[in-house]
Amino acid sequence: MTGNSGVTGPSTAANPDVEDPNKRQAQEIVGGTVAGGVASGIERAHEYSNGYHFPPKYSWREIIVHGCIDFWNFYNTGFGFFLTIYALNVVAWGGMLFLLLCGAGPAMCRQSNGNTDCNAIDSPRRIWIEIDSQILNGLFCVTGFGLAPWRIRDLVLLLKWRVGKNMNALRELAGVHRNWFRLAGAENLPSHLGPKNIEETTIQYLPESVPLPLEAIPEAPPTGERAPPTKLWKLDFVVWNSIANTILQICLSTFMWALNRYDRPSWSTGLFVCLACIVAILAGVVMGVEGKNVKKIEGVSLTKRDRERLARDQELGIPHWNNINDKDPNEKKAKNDKKKNASLHTEKSR
Repeated sequence: MTGNSGVTGPSTAANPDVEDPNKRQAQEIVGGTVAGGVASGIERAHEYSNGYHFPPKYSWREIIVHGCIDFWNFYNTGFGFFLTIYALNVVAWGGMLFLLLCGAGPAMCRQSNGNTDCNAIDSPRRIWIEIDSQILNGLFCVTGFGLAPWRIRDLVLLLKWRVGKNMNALRELAGVHRNWFRLAGAENLPSHLGPKNIEETTIQYLPESVPLPLEAIPEAPPTGERAPPTKLWKLDFVVWNSIANTILQICLSTFMWALNRYDRPSWSTGLFVCLACIVAILAGVVMGVEGKNVKKIEGVSLTKRDRERLARDQELGIPHWNNINDKDPNEKKAKNDKKKNASLHTEKSR
């Protein structure tokens, strides 16, 4: 150190524009320490006692690549192949019906007698609208009727609980909807309890806080923290909307199969298709939102890809927020406050 300072001292003193390498090294050390501290602080914005960290956020390009790989793996399963073919048929026939209803393909309005009338009952356009509608109705019957046994089971359990005050029925429902529904008292269960050890555990717990059968209990939360109980009306909402989808599909099929296109009311098809889609979407939205709320607290399982990315970013000093969105939890609030202040300022200026 003494030799180095003796060599560099005169040159830097004579020429102040020349940067002292010792000073630069010190600045880099201090800067690295500060950056490391900031990164470490961001990563530990929410520490879990077991050291859990949420998966990192990927770029859109990585999300697309990973999604394609995951889809291909899913497609190569029997159920994945069936679901893909089913979805493609719904999109294809639904898209064709949409185009026909919008008036695409004016050549299909020409009748065999040479007249051109898009709304004529015997025009190729109206004939293909009927064909498309029947095919789509058949596709919707796959889910509407195929899921009916499980939907009826859920409704029976719900009525047993609501009308008969049977708590075991509610516990069975909680086991069916374990991905998004949590019973009262479940937040107090030991964090290590899961399907693999619930029957052998000697720890005392409230039976009403655990689904039936016992192995239907959700997996032990990766974060070590359990989500609070779900509001019970949301379970009613999902079950009733699911059964409503099947009932509306029965109504649609009755009109489509019992009446021909000459006698069928024009409003029937559109009405029942619209209502059936709405109730199914509403049930799906509630399950999706509640499922994400559970994951925000209980965490999600890390893949090998996630662990490798977290380890690499830690070495590079790239910070990650320890939440499901990998975002600053105060960022959204700050933006809303900024917009609110801007609107108040605009009103005052007026």
